[in-house]
Amino acid sequence: MTQTLFEYWTRLRGRRVAPDRHEVEPGDIREILGDTFILEATDRQTYSVRLAGTRLCAAYCRELKGRNLLDLWTGKDREAVASLLAAIVEDGAAAIVGLAAQNERGQSVPVEIMFLPLRHGGSRNNRIIGCFAPHEQPYWLGLHPIVRQPIMSLRLIWPDEAPAFLRKAEPADAEPLTAERPRAAVGDRRLRQVGGRTVAHLTVYEGGRQE
Repeated sequence: MTQTLFEYWTRLRGRRVAPDRHEVEPGDIREILGDTFILEATDRQTYSVRLAGTRLCAAYCRELKGRNLLDLWTGKDREAVASLLAAIVEDGAAAIVGLAAQNERGQSVPVEIMFLPLRHGGSRNNRIIGCFAPHEQPYWLGLHPIVRQPIMSLRLIWPDEAPAFLRKAEPADAEPLTAERPRAAVGDRRLRQVGGRTVAHLTVYEGGRQE
């Protein structure tokens, strides 16, 4: 599912950092449309859901349109996702977040969420298209809402590299995520700053851009 969206987005953008929002045709991705969403980036703490697929909303047993996506996380996980989304908007990166989506009964399913930048109304990447991809379909998904989704991994894809999900992982503690800036440092090739604290449980994938 994430690969389908990534390949479609790559075809649309061509040699650009990101395609325009108006280029996205729902019919072109109909098989994953129910799992797809579009965000509007207002500021570094506000990423409003503009569109949300039916299967995505069913997983949370509620309508997600109009909500701030960051509200699905708390604490350091929220800070990590905010930093990741800032890298998408400001640097044109793309990303995959690995989650352990859990219901109120403690049942869990591994999920990947892909985030890809879109341009809208000018040169800024102020829209993000993404998809919600469970690794399996347990009977309870859509019956009992996801209430917690701790982050298990972060994968960052720079505009001119191969997809990070095809690359070998580097342990997060090999070069810890620390310091103060919430944006990804392009020269460092890693999302090394996440909310001013070390996030040892995350897996960070090295980028491929060279300068």
